[in-house]
Parts: sequence; structure tokens; C-alpha cells
Amino acid sequence: MADVSDPKIDEAYQDVRSDKSETNWLLLDYETDRSDKLVLTTTGTGGLDELREQLDDSKASFAYVRVQYANDKESKREKFILVIWIGPGCKVMRKAKVSVHTADVKQVLRTFSLEVPAREKDDLKYDPIVIKLRKAGGASYDGV
Repeated sequence: MADVSDPKIDEAYQDVRSDKSETNWLLLDYETDRSDKLVLTTTGTGGLDELREQLDDSKASFAYVRVQYANDKESKREKFILVIWIGPGCKVMRKAKVSVHTADVKQVLRTFSLEVPAREKDDLKYDPIVIKLRKAGGASYDGV
């Protein structure tokens, strides 16, 4: 089991979800290479682009992101995604544990529309994620 008991994780989660906050993502990393304890690494207001810059190719991490997009000319939507990052240089044993730890992370980062497994930073580009969110969201009037 992953230890996700750090109260800062839930505080950051509530901050990302809040309409009153500019914070739109959070990043969780393992405390050490051998630890199963997850800690809040950082948060930000720059969306997926800023988050991608924070990801370490040698680590496995979890991120929670608020994504805003226009559904049509008159409306904007906000959806939340859970990112499971396994960098290309991540150690084999850590990769193996991530699938089990994801269930523990979902107990804390509970509400999301889309789970995004990411192995390359390009897996977190804005446009392909918005297309997936539109498909997951049901009504789409622009043929996507």
C-alpha cells in the first residue's frame, strides 16, 4: 500500500478543486526511491504545460489537474484528470508498484473525469487530452 496520509495532499486537492483558487494542478512524488510514502511535491497555476516541466524522467509520480476548455463558443467546461506518470528512466520495481499504488491514490484524489497514463511528456499535451475529455463528457456539438 502507498501511504497517502500527508494532510498537505488533501489540502492541495481541495485547492485544485476550488473555484476560488488559481491553483490548477498538484504533483505527488515518492518521499525516497525506496519509500511507499507519497508527498506533495509542488502545485501550480500554469496547467498541463507547467506540470510537464516538473515531471522527472527517472521517477513515477501522480498528478491531479484541472483542465479548462471551451465546449462551444458560448460555454466553458472544467474537468479534472488524474495523471499516472511513469518516466522512461523509472526503475522496474517502482513501475511494478505504481499499478497497486494507483488505487490508494484514488482514495485521496477521488473525483476525476479521465485517467491519463503517461510515459512520455508528450502524452500530456493539451489538445489530445481535451479531445478525450469531450468524448468522455457526452454531449459534443462540434463533431468530435
